[in-house]
Amino acid sequence: MHDVDLGWIRVFVEVVRAGSLSKAARLLNLTQPAISYQVRRAEEEFGQALLRRRHRGVEPTDAGARLYDILSRSVAQVDELAQRLREAGRKNELRVFTDYAFSGLRLIPRIHEFRDTHPEIDLQVVAAQHTDLSQLRAGDTAVVFGAATDFGPEAVLLMPETVVPVCAPGYGARDLGTAELIHLDGPQPLRWFDWQSYLTATGARHDQDRLRGNMRFNTYSLVIEAALAGQGVALGWRGLIDPLLLSGRLKAVGPELTAPGRGYHMLHGIPRNAATDCLHSWLLAIHRAPGS
Repeated sequence: MHDVDLGWIRVFVEVVRAGSLSKAARLLNLTQPAISYQVRRAEEEFGQALLRRRHRGVEPTDAGARLYDILSRSVAQVDELAQRLREAGRKNELRVFTDYAFSGLRLIPRIHEFRDTHPEIDLQVVAAQHTDLSQLRAGDTAVVFGAATDFGPEAVLLMPETVVPVCAPGYGARDLGTAELIHLDGPQPLRWFDWQSYLTATGARHDQDRLRGNMRFNTYSLVIEAALAGQGVALGWRGLIDPLLLSGRLKAVGPELTAPGRGYHMLHGIPRNAATDCLHSWLLAIHRAPGS
């Protein structure tokens, strides 16, 4: 009696699974003679044929089928264990998809807080003008702007759309009727408050001709940069520009206006994992904390 040499196990399992020596050779990146040699070794170990050659491919004998039933489960369990051990040895890597405004004005200034609390997690921020949700993979997170009806029931409203007119402290206009207005352009119809909808909703005095002029940008970060530079009045999204108001770099010069159910929503790829849950808890905490 001697112990069975098990070096041929994966080859045998792949041959039975593929039903062909040549297909198994391609899957394992081996030559067909090497596959045939390993099968012969297995058959020598057991003293009988384990595969039956057919015109096209192979099939297991009764003994081969019994052996495959045992080995296929064992190989799958070993592969699963190896994958888990490899993942445990690596840092958790998370991707956050969002737009330039949220990443630049909200996420980047506070991302050190998450890194300090969770040094075991590597966070990659993927910013774009418009986030493509089809890019989300398992464990990914997206923070995107829109109405609740734009997303599925899993979406969580992080930051409702509340806007307030803002300008630099030294900007000289006395009211919105005489101010240079800074506009954010986008695909029509706009999915956010613009000056037309804001002024109409608040009943503020405005000149239609002035609304068609003044400065226009296609990126919200540039809108805020222009306001900081004293170029006019912008619609400030609360949550994004709150630190600038608290520091005195911007001042509010009109009433706030909120769009119920519209704002930045948090979505995630499926399935989630423990690292994703840590990120979601942090995002919720920084947006629900007083003065955040």
